[in-house]
Amino acid sequence: MKGSVNKTSIIKNVTLYVAYLILVWVFYRFLFRFPSEIEELIIKPAVWLLPIVFLLRKEKTPISSVGITFKNLFPTIYMSLGLGSVFVIEGLITNYLKYGYFNFGANIGDLPLMASLGISFATAFSEETAFRGYIYGRLSSVIKTDWLANLIQTIAWVAIHVPIAFFIWKYTLIQALVYLFLTAIFGIGSAFIYGKTKNITGSILLHVLWEWPIILFR
Repeated sequence: MKGSVNKTSIIKNVTLYVAYLILVWVFYRFLFRFPSEIEELIIKPAVWLLPIVFLLRKEKTPISSVGITFKNLFPTIYMSLGLGSVFVIEGLITNYLKYGYFNFGANIGDLPLMASLGISFATAFSEETAFRGYIYGRLSSVIKTDWLANLIQTIAWVAIHVPIAFFIWKYTLIQALVYLFLTAIFGIGSAFIYGKTKNITGSILLHVLWEWPIILFR
């Protein structure tokens, strides 16, 4: 990673960012509920991404250090499509078994399909830039054991999804545990792809391919 940031500063920045993100987002989930288009297109980028812009300027590092680059674009797309196809097939099968036919409008609300898909990409950009691009990217640059960096970011990734499971989707305990387990598996896979390519595009595509089966069959 380019720049003049030492190991201690990186760990401090990541720790503060993770603590800020979890506290602010959990607080937000408890108290507020806006339409998805407002939440994902305005609120989430402001809460999740503006601090990263500040940190990049503080660290004097380019946006390519969080995976926003054309480098390794095609390899990361191929990897994400390969792994993401498993999520898509699973979602299609479960959707058909649940409804007896393919019902793609069941859980996307009042928005058109393409609008919902666009919001999913916006969500993926914010979340993947934060967790894989910044948190995992910084941790892997100072922790030479990739699996440990992956484990730490996965724990934070799961923690921020706990309010969604219980307070937004109102899952039972068993349903929530299954969802959080699958969330952890996705987080590990997404970080693996990012670690191999250092390009956030693959993680964004994988995020959408992971999220839509959940939308279609929940």
